[in-house]
Amino acid sequence: MNYIYPEPIITIVGPTAVGKTSISIKVAKRINGEIIGLDSRQIYKDMSIGTAQPSREELSLIPHHLIGIKDPNFIISSGQYADLVTKTVLDIVSRKKEPIICGGAGLYHQAISKGIFSGSKTDLNIRASLYDEYDQLGAENMFSKLEEIDPIYSKKVHINNKKRLIRALEIFKSTGKTPSEHFDLQKKESRSILNLFTVLLKIDSEKLRNMIEKRTNMMIKSGWIEETKKLILNRKKVEMHPMNSIGYQQIVSYINGEISESKLKEEIILRTSKYAKKQIKWFKKDKIDLEINISRKPDFIVKKILENFYDIKSSFMKN
Repeated sequence: MNYIYPEPIITIVGPTAVGKTSISIKVAKRINGEIIGLDSRQIYKDMSIGTAQPSREELSLIPHHLIGIKDPNFIISSGQYADLVTKTVLDIVSRKKEPIICGGAGLYHQAISKGIFSGSKTDLNIRASLYDEYDQLGAENMFSKLEEIDPIYSKKVHINNKKRLIRALEIFKSTGKTPSEHFDLQKKESRSILNLFTVLLKIDSEKLRNMIEKRTNMMIKSGWIEETKKLILNRKKVEMHPMNSIGYQQIVSYINGEISESKLKEEIILRTSKYAKKQIKWFKKDKIDLEINISRKPDFIVKKILENFYDIKSSFMKN
């Protein structure tokens, strides 16, 4: 396998609110490690509460990377994120430290473990034009366009999934190839770029929902609504890509007087729980080296991760 960095890298993934940050910090302390974020929203600045970024105390315990470094107006593709992760890994190992990747972004996990097709890119002008077209013509007309250019991929996209529908049309307009053609190319061209030792943290759905509810209440109490108000002071920022994240949309509705605070919390908890289920399904499709129930004691979890990691690393060194 042609890895950019050949040695195994501890990668801790799992659904939102399961406790990945806490375990990653404990692991990092044991092996002189530094943590690299693998999160599609935590990379943005001025959104620390709503994206559940590590707290100031957690950031002071262990060096963290790719947390709160990009302006919310910046749109980052999975390929760009993979490049950032890879460069950060190489920087950390050059300083004789151990990289630990931690996050819940399944697409980014796939990008750093399997690579991504070379034609993957983002064209903001085309995207904006497609959104305008969508508003004028409606979902059915836009979906018909996708059916015409890519009948195979159209079966995977729900007509009401605006974001995915627009992205599919954007790929075609910006590259001249359909999403299906790109996926075929990815299978032929992609290569593993990092050798991941992936640990999936899990817990039963009812307990996870309780954790999500507890965290949601804490985030709102900590100033999530105020954080959102600051973001929308500049009218342009209402259209920011990360403002589509769960919670921010609902808080905007609350600020506008469209929903009550109790409805706000209910909506966030419901949508976050559904998102967590999607995350688990996504990671189940990828190669997982170790699954651990987060209800076990933290010391046991850390010990189990390191025992399995060093077994794999030892085998790698022998070969």
